[in-house]
Amino acid sequence: MTLSKEQIKSTKSEFAANLAQADLTVAEVAKELNTSEVKIERILGLKQRSLNDGWILRNYLLEKVAEAGKTPVPFTALGGDYHGYWFLDGGQIDSGVLSEGDR
Repeated sequence: MTLSKEQIKSTKSEFAANLAQADLTVAEVAKELNTSEVKIERILGLKQRSLNDGWILRNYLLEKVAEAGKTPVPFTALGGDYHGYWFLDGGQIDSGVLSEGDR
């Protein structure tokens, strides 16, 4: 999956907005997702190799924002049903388990 420059900018902004809406820090997210802060920062910056990881973080943040009783900022590029995208592993995303390592 390739994003345009505008989609990259928007997606980074949407991640940041939802992280703020959830009132969570990168450290808190990393702890809850059993990973490193480096990995979370890579995902937020769209530098992570695993495309599934971005969707896992997206789903996590949307859930946390909703749990906080707030309205999540919609993701424009990370939209639709990921189960139908050939380049994603819907089962892996559903598991909520990020890929191993920081890359």
